[in-house]
Amino acid sequence: MKESSLEQVKKIKYLTGAIIISLGFITFVNRYSFEFALILFLALCEYLSWRSESKIFSKMLQKSKELDNMLIQSQKLAAIGELSTGIAHEINNPLAVMTQEIEWMEYLISGQGAMTQGKLKEIVDGINEIRNQINRCKDVTHRLLALARKTDLVFQETNINQIVEDMAALVEKEARVKNISVLKILNKSLPQVKTDPPLLRQVLLNLLNNAMCAIGSNGRIILRTDTDGPLLTISVEDNGQGIPNELLPRIFDPFFTTKEPGKGTGLGLTISQNIVHRLGGRIEVHSKVGEGTTFKVYLPMEVRDGRES
Repeated sequence: MKESSLEQVKKIKYLTGAIIISLGFITFVNRYSFEFALILFLALCEYLSWRSESKIFSKMLQKSKELDNMLIQSQKLAAIGELSTGIAHEINNPLAVMTQEIEWMEYLISGQGAMTQGKLKEIVDGINEIRNQINRCKDVTHRLLALARKTDLVFQETNINQIVEDMAALVEKEARVKNISVLKILNKSLPQVKTDPPLLRQVLLNLLNNAMCAIGSNGRIILRTDTDGPLLTISVEDNGQGIPNELLPRIFDPFFTTKEPGKGTGLGLTISQNIVHRLGGRIEVHSKVGEGTTFKVYLPMEVRDGRES
């Protein structure tokens, strides 16, 4: 099998390098001493070895980032899956309304007698209601697509209150089924901040899913936004069972979960913490058994250069 031109060029470069090193070694031996030349030669070998290892390390680091992004995407889809029942209702209810409106319009059109102004008005009202229900379905699918899309870290001007509203709307149907109320106490004077909206949505969805799981049924979740000096804060507070003090130091550990077997991967909080760190912030937890848990996300209102390494 013939060598490619690129491989031949590489061989010539390596051979040229070897000749230069050999000539340099001989020159040093003749001009100085064998020991001194040997030290320089070994130092050169060490440097070349380090360069090789650096390239390997760089490739490993790149691969690690790729796997990290894959893990985030996988967990993101798993979080959406936990809301599948509520999402199905959010789509099915508008479809049921549209079906009823269409059946009623068919009845009006095919009924006996002339088309009156009253019938025309009812048909127009039916068309408007169908349009409203289509927009309702579109709103649900847009929120899901915005959450699930793959993305690199991209900072952009973001309305934090709107993201909180969107994620609350996404879980409210599931929450109502479990008789859990979702309250929002939002600071309306929050400034626009630069952050990554899809990743922040994933963090909030994870925290909301955890809150509903901790409550089980018949409870309440409070979402708050505010400022704390140069930081913006988002809190997710529940009145669930709480987390024992001895478990609090472990809740961000990979694969650690207090959920029943088969109901959690133990990666949601780990990935949420990782995302918040990538966004330049931090996440804290306060909990008391029998009273509930509060997760608080702190984000900078200004993005520093070189956030993502």
